[in-house]
Amino acid sequence: MSDDDTEITASPFGRQLARDLRNMQDRICEALAEIDGSPFAHDSWSRAEGGGGVTRLLEQGEIIEKGGVLYSGINGTAIPHVVLESYPELEDSPYFATGVSAIIHPLNPHIPTVHFNVRYFEVGPVFWFGGGMDLTPYYPVHEDCVHFHRAIRDCCDRFDPSYYARFKPACDEYFYLKHRAEARGIGGIFFNYLKDDRERCRDFILALGEAFLDAYRPIVDRRRDISYGERERSFQCYRRGRYVEFNLLYDQGTLFGLQSGGRIESILVSLPPQVAWRYNWQPEPGSPEERLTRAFLQPRDWVNLGN
Repeated sequence: MSDDDTEITASPFGRQLARDLRNMQDRICEALAEIDGSPFAHDSWSRAEGGGGVTRLLEQGEIIEKGGVLYSGINGTAIPHVVLESYPELEDSPYFATGVSAIIHPLNPHIPTVHFNVRYFEVGPVFWFGGGMDLTPYYPVHEDCVHFHRAIRDCCDRFDPSYYARFKPACDEYFYLKHRAEARGIGGIFFNYLKDDRERCRDFILALGEAFLDAYRPIVDRRRDISYGERERSFQCYRRGRYVEFNLLYDQGTLFGLQSGGRIESILVSLPPQVAWRYNWQPEPGSPEERLTRAFLQPRDWVNLGN
């Protein structure tokens, strides 16, 4: 895909937002590369229906074992089923969709995995926004969870005081493995089909890109030098299995990409590089691993828990 947007068919608003989101991708990659000390590789792609994307990837870094920051701006001729479940009347309608997502799997088990995504979808005059971010710690640290949620809450409050109160429980519900009856992590926010004032929604998702860095970067700085061994690394790989299960079974972004004929390498870049499953494994009573499952992987009012 070229650096301009001549290959996409979208409203003027959609075309400008696509440019803004490409800039967001660059900003996130620059910040994460500075943290890690390694650059992101650059891989552009296009699709026959129109548009394409840019996949930025960092592997085997000092801090980031695998990190993907993806931009896409695509046209399609048939609405994917994951969208038709909410908008059946749009079947067979041409559409434009654009978004940015970031999935960071650190090497050190004391640094949480993090996910971020914002997106915009339009079909003629119909439009909506979606997105969110969530944190998946392997070892429980109270202050990290509080900081992450407060940074997101502060961003939400700048645009609508009801956003965090609405989007936080939606995140707890969304990032939940029903077959395990367990949460993927400690949540964040999640929203879909947001159709408030279009300009305000645009400003909100662009601000979330900066909030993502504000929420995550201090956690990395605090945890990056903590030592770890085989036990911590083994537990990290075990918990990453839950991440894989969620993304392949429930994640709407993954389903949208697969159903829209998207680029498989980019769709599956969210999966961690090392993962393990163990039969009927149980944590040692009183261990940090047990505390994560018992006390942290439950919906909590992190903003008001205090440090």
